[in-house]
Amino acid sequence: MIHYRSIADLDTTIRQNLHRIPGNVGLVVGIPRSGMLAASIMALHRNLPLTDLDGFVKGETFGTGMRPLNRLSDPSACKVLVLDDSLKSGAQLREVKRKIQAAGLDSNVLYAAVYVVPSQVHLVDIALEALGGHRVFEWNIMHKTILKSSCMDFDGVLCRDPTAAENDDGVRYLTFLETVEPLVVPSVPIGWIVTCRLEKYREASEHWLAKHGVRYERLIMMDLPSKEARVAAKAHGPYKADVYARTGAKLFIESSERQAAEIARLSHKPVYCFQTATMYQGSRAVDAVNPYVVRLKRVVKRLLHRCGVQI
Repeated sequence: MIHYRSIADLDTTIRQNLHRIPGNVGLVVGIPRSGMLAASIMALHRNLPLTDLDGFVKGETFGTGMRPLNRLSDPSACKVLVLDDSLKSGAQLREVKRKIQAAGLDSNVLYAAVYVVPSQVHLVDIALEALGGHRVFEWNIMHKTILKSSCMDFDGVLCRDPTAAENDDGVRYLTFLETVEPLVVPSVPIGWIVTCRLEKYREASEHWLAKHGVRYERLIMMDLPSKEARVAAKAHGPYKADVYARTGAKLFIESSERQAAEIARLSHKPVYCFQTATMYQGSRAVDAVNPYVVRLKRVVKRLLHRCGVQI
């Protein structure tokens, strides 16, 4: 089971926990790098100054543009909220604390993280949500080691899809394969690139991957003679689902929303749609798993059951 959180989920979790942030917090400090995303959202919602760890140590904050910020009437009572997006092992947090203590700035600091492994909750003053298991986040999924055990679509993820004019199965298509710019270059190797590109375009595809520094173990392509044969087969989803099942991969990253849902349904395994930032588990899309919403649904279900209503 993959526990997935999108940027929208991150914002929701922060908003629903704003009441837990003390009113005397006067500065939000983000822990680079992805912690800056969470800190920015927090600072915007609370209308507070924002900085990163180095800026905090140096006494510097980011510019605020034209909008006036909330200022405490008694600056001496100001607390500093040091915030990260997630906490797993605690190694980075310990280094952050060491740096802040060495600068003599730890007396008024509160440490917090949005998503915290349950066994590490004690390391922070505020844990917005306890989240264990295999965690995947939208904002760093393309740079995490899970890619080593994942299948990934090519067009629509690593590069854009060809236009109708480019997709002629001829000279214009070959030009597209050679010159298209990447959408994203993962910083870790990909287990399997699984594409509906035809086998006859392997050389051009491999050259493009090498040119842009995309690392991977295997490139799996459709072994059909032409675009017409591929269109007639109508087997994009089943083909990818079959490869996914045979590889033993933990995750499939697909560009198309329709195909992502189909691959998940056929494989009974998680599929991440790069286009919509949606995670599919089996036959359904997984929404934000907010603990308050989960508890509310359970309470409503019990109440309906007591009233004789079956759902």
